[in-house]
Amino acid sequence: MKKDIHPKNYRLVVFKDMSNEQTFLSRSTINTKDTIVWEDGQEYPLVKLEISSTSHPFYTGKMKLVDSAGRVDKFNNKYKKFFEKKDAK
Repeated sequence: MKKDIHPKNYRLVVFKDMSNEQTFLSRSTINTKDTIVWEDGQEYPLVKLEISSTSHPFYTGKMKLVDSAGRVDKFNNKYKKFFEKKDAK
């Protein structure tokens, strides 16, 4: 293996799933401006996730609509005329 290609600045970071408010502590090199006080009373960098294993349908076995970017609204607005014509018939 090549030497000195892996980062050396690993530190503890809190990851937070924004869809269900679950948090977990792990080691990472990711840079972030947000911080959070963890259960042990110490402050750690915070990384906000849209989806994680605690909310992903593959792991939970339940389908859950996650609309973080307004995708459903965009789709409905785009095809609104089509649905109105179909309902009028």
